[in-house]
Amino acid sequence: MRPSSIPYLGHGVGLRPVHYAQVLEEHPPVDWFEVISENFMVAGGNPRRVLRKVRERYPVVLHGVGLSLGSVDPLDEGYLSALEELAADVEPAWLSDHLCWSSFGGHRAHDLWPLPYTEEALDLVAARMTVVQERLGRRFLVENVSSYLRYTHSTLSEWEFLTELSKRTDCFLLLDVNNVHVSAHNHGFDPLDFIRGVPADRVAQIHLAGHSDEGTHFLDSHDRPVCQDVWSLYEAAIARFGRVSTLIEWDDCIPPLERLIDESIHAATIERAMVGGAGAEAAHEVARAS
Repeated sequence: MRPSSIPYLGHGVGLRPVHYAQVLEEHPPVDWFEVISENFMVAGGNPRRVLRKVRERYPVVLHGVGLSLGSVDPLDEGYLSALEELAADVEPAWLSDHLCWSSFGGHRAHDLWPLPYTEEALDLVAARMTVVQERLGRRFLVENVSSYLRYTHSTLSEWEFLTELSKRTDCFLLLDVNNVHVSAHNHGFDPLDFIRGVPADRVAQIHLAGHSDEGTHFLDSHDRPVCQDVWSLYEAAIARFGRVSTLIEWDDCIPPLERLIDESIHAATIERAMVGGAGAEAAHEVARAS
């Protein structure tokens, strides 16, 4: 079951610049919004103004792409300070980032590279996660990434690595169901093994997104609707974890906001069918009627 110390927010969508004006003017029927932390980490300016206005009406979650938890570089103090200031300003429900590395030797890349799943890497990430949580004064969420290669010297599965990381650091997990599907296809494992392998009491959020079929591999492109295989995997996740705050990610070829909300409502409908009760679907109905 979902961790009792993490609130259940219902079903949300990512807040993107193309929808800023509509969200502020129309107050659409969305349970909550997730934003990319780095887009708001400069104090002042229009993005921060928009985020404050959105936060007045909706719960907000900060989702980062630049923490580089798996890097051997020192943690970026400037980055952590800016993230700490942003969190103090908007009071998010929680913060998250990825189990990956994206920096080396002081250089940063705009990609989320997977780790070798070894005890050595686990020691490194656990130590860095502990520092981050102590610095921010919050328990953090860590997301599984999509991957296109595996390290021959890995001794753990990705879900075993995440499970042990959550035990050692008391962090929570952000389960990206699309990433599970993409990586399972690319590496030839059963995606249900991943769903069964992570601890149910640590999964605090779920991501759903679309991906593209590149022939030789699936690509986590976030540029289209969630496919049926991912919806089916989401059903399996909800059957195991119960109600978990769920977000639709769509970052390229972004459609009208109404299309994103339709995807979110579909997720809420699946959740209601799997676990019963009022669910987030009712929240959408109330919002539409108001």
